[in-house]
Amino acid sequence: MKFSVLSIFPEMIRGMLQFGLLSKAVERGVVQVDAVDLREYARDKHRKVDDRPFGGGPGMVMKPGPLFRAVDDITGQTPGRVILFAAYAPILTQERIKELSRENHLILVCGRYEGVDQRFIDERVDEELSIGPYVLMGGELAAGVLVESTARMLSGVIGNAESVMTDSYYAGEQGGWPQYTQPRDFQGLQVPEVLLSGHHREIDEWRRRNRFRPPGSNGKKENSNG
Repeated sequence: MKFSVLSIFPEMIRGMLQFGLLSKAVERGVVQVDAVDLREYARDKHRKVDDRPFGGGPGMVMKPGPLFRAVDDITGQTPGRVILFAAYAPILTQERIKELSRENHLILVCGRYEGVDQRFIDERVDEELSIGPYVLMGGELAAGVLVESTARMLSGVIGNAESVMTDSYYAGEQGGWPQYTQPRDFQGLQVPEVLLSGHHREIDEWRRRNRFRPPGSNGKKENSNG
């Protein structure tokens, strides 16, 4: 799967690719991530990509020219779905991530300043997404969230496929459960006995009863000691 991430700070994107399983997926060619410098598509000597908004107001707005040229260049080489990150947009969900993981190429546009010229949104953007009801300085962190969460769905990225299928949110209101590892006794804090029993049916039942429920669901976590 290919991601093209369009940003005025491409080094931020490249930095995210240097660690963990995502780094290994890139090395193996399971995932390709191209960090594209929007300023390369500016046509003035100062590589300017923003200007003052018509009608007045604070801040600057990203100009349509560099954005159009960049996306047209990228899609001209490999067609793909264009996504713009915006605080007011629909929230990215696990269900949407699973759908996006079936795409061959995602083009992620990282906005900055007060926003992006609406003509670009109207003519080139297929979808706007947000990672939460709050405002960031730019879309780079949101792009990193989408790349990592979507890549996680791809075969060959996570060593154990069961880890993906048991993720919180993977299926409806599915959540996780309390996890424990060695030592059994840490400063007097004990691991629940059922987890040491080897009885898989009892362990499954304990996990079901103690599952963390996603916010807004009707399920409630029961006593984690039983």
